[in-house]
Amino acid sequence: MYKPDFNSEKFRALVLYAAHRSLDDPWFGAVKLNKILYYCDFRAFHLLQHPITGATYVKFPEGPVPREMLSERQALLDEGLATMKYERFFRYLQHRLIPTSENVEALRLIFNNDDLEIIDSTLAFLSPYSGKEASDLSHQEVGWILARDREAIPYETAWMVPKTDVDIAALLKGSDTKYQIST
Repeated sequence: MYKPDFNSEKFRALVLYAAHRSLDDPWFGAVKLNKILYYCDFRAFHLLQHPITGATYVKFPEGPVPREMLSERQALLDEGLATMKYERFFRYLQHRLIPTSENVEALRLIFNNDDLEIIDSTLAFLSPYSGKEASDLSHQEVGWILARDREAIPYETAWMVPKTDVDIAALLKGSDTKYQIST
């Protein structure tokens, strides 16, 4: 199984960049941030054969969550690079990370052009989704389906897409359903 090196600097930069770009997104909170990070890393792995941050994504009921999130977010808060805003959003308590700096260009310099294209297109793709909708979308990912609760989702599953006629219920029961590998 592929085990990337975790890049804390890129992870923090991606968290801050996504949070900054999502300042006007009423749906942006912790759940949606986790999905943005997941899709950025897994799309990068699919397209470039390496993730952007190398974070380890774990299966949780709300979808993939980077194992490193709590410690890295706390470091951003401790260093004064971000604050947390907690507010009621419908029936949920939204945990919204707010960057304290407006200097997004400095964050962009940490990423190469391929990374930025993936990040910006992922942000654009997920922008109309609520955290719940982004979570539901992530539940269709083969890696999330196959992983056990709180188990790491292998990056290699980024290349696996279910055939259009896959019976997910049969898959979960141990069927011999085949997957096609997308390139």
